[in-house]
Amino acid sequence: MTRSEFDDIRAHLAAEADHPGDLLLLARSLLDDLETARMREATLRSYYLRLLTAARAAVAAQAAGHPEPLTFLVDELGRRGQLPTGQDEVNQILADARTAADLAAALEQPPARRTGKGVRARRCAGTSRTLPR
Repeated sequence: MTRSEFDDIRAHLAAEADHPGDLLLLARSLLDDLETARMREATLRSYYLRLLTAARAAVAAQAAGHPEPLTFLVDELGRRGQLPTGQDEVNQILADARTAADLAAALEQPPARRTGKGVRARRCAGTSRTLPR
């Protein structure tokens, strides 16, 4: 659900003209959305577990001196249609991996401390939005 859909639901619940039937329909719709999200999460967890298992098996096969240690990963990626098909795609995947590694490294570094000297940054000013209670 998007944030605007949640806002619409809040507005609907806050309206004075609510009817019990409307709330029942809304509750059923929310339960359907929750069930869909739960199933999607379970599927993604399953995919992740299979990929992690294949990666661990590949590392173990390499440690054991297996002649083709990437077989497990290749099989799993092939099942998902995730194998690169050409040199352009290979180059893009490698560039994406380098960028992801750089971003992850930057996130792990502590933020730079400001000394308070120099140009003062403007603060955002404007109206604030409050949510109904």
